[in-house]
Amino acid sequence: MKMRWMIAILWWVGASVPVRAQEVPDSPPPTSQPVAPPEVPVSPVDELRPTITVGGDELTPRWSGIVEKGLTWLAAQQSEDGSYGSDSNYGKNTAITGLAGLAFLADGDTPGRGRYGQNVRRCVDFILASRSESGLLAAETSHGPMYDHGFATLFLAEAYGMSPQPELREAIRKSIRLIIGTQNDEGGWRYQPVKADADISVTICQIMALRAARNAGIYVPKDTIDKAVEYVRKSQNPDGGFRYMLNSGGSAFARSAAGVAALQYAGIYSGPELDKGLGYLMQFLPPQEQSVGHYFYGHYYAAQAMFLAGDKFWRTWWPAVRDEILEKQSEEGYWQGQAGNEYGTAMALIILQMPNRLLPIFQK
Repeated sequence: MKMRWMIAILWWVGASVPVRAQEVPDSPPPTSQPVAPPEVPVSPVDELRPTITVGGDELTPRWSGIVEKGLTWLAAQQSEDGSYGSDSNYGKNTAITGLAGLAFLADGDTPGRGRYGQNVRRCVDFILASRSESGLLAAETSHGPMYDHGFATLFLAEAYGMSPQPELREAIRKSIRLIIGTQNDEGGWRYQPVKADADISVTICQIMALRAARNAGIYVPKDTIDKAVEYVRKSQNPDGGFRYMLNSGGSAFARSAAGVAALQYAGIYSGPELDKGLGYLMQFLPPQEQSVGHYFYGHYYAAQAMFLAGDKFWRTWWPAVRDEILEKQSEEGYWQGQAGNEYGTAMALIILQMPNRLLPIFQK
């Protein structure tokens, strides 16, 4: 366990080595000298809503029962080939399968081990069976393969980080090569695995995948992250929120949560952009009278942003979003999501299990 976190603190350091995707080595060049990043203070935001006190523990008896009901429902929906997403417009989908796998990993299960270990194993098998020669992790039915690729790579890297298995390493390494090789000139990514345009939503998926892979010991060039950070910074509006693309779009909750999380997973934990971004997100502290677009997608990133921002933000945000999500569960145990109930349930369970602190990606 200690060794895994020692790997994590080497994040994004080392020499920038401009390479083509197919030439990315599996480990940093021998001449690079890792340097531990300096400690940085938590970014303060002057005006927070009244603090909601977490009573005793973050996890309540009601929380436990609802999470267990959700995990049971999600496990029962898995297709024979290990996939999820058949209840969505996308069909069998590596992104939704990866998110379901993350929900089980967050419970402490790993491939083949634990209560839902076989579900995790089958998620891995489906994603590996869906990979192409280029390293792309997307099912044939995908309408936005880089979304699928980002979430699927994140899941494989988290599974590998929690339970190293040799067959996963090469798949992750090839998927990271593809991400590096398809970064556009602005520093971001979009739906297709080509160097074209970019948007903040797809870009955060790739940044998280890169971070998770680097945590697991896969080499990622510093230059790739530097360019991604520049893209995300340029996407921020004066109000602290983030636009969807550089040349269009005002601020909105979901994309702004993704923008803040993108900076954090790129290793930026303090600074004016974080202050402004967190301040913007706090305007959406649950409960909200008006519906929030892309509810689970937005709260998935917002919860991570608040968790990484530190206790002051987490103590305010967590009980509010926890109680709101608990109320949204159906009698059968699922949550309705924009991309289907399997997607909504996986997202809800990832958010609700963040206090377990088991996923490596949630560590600085």
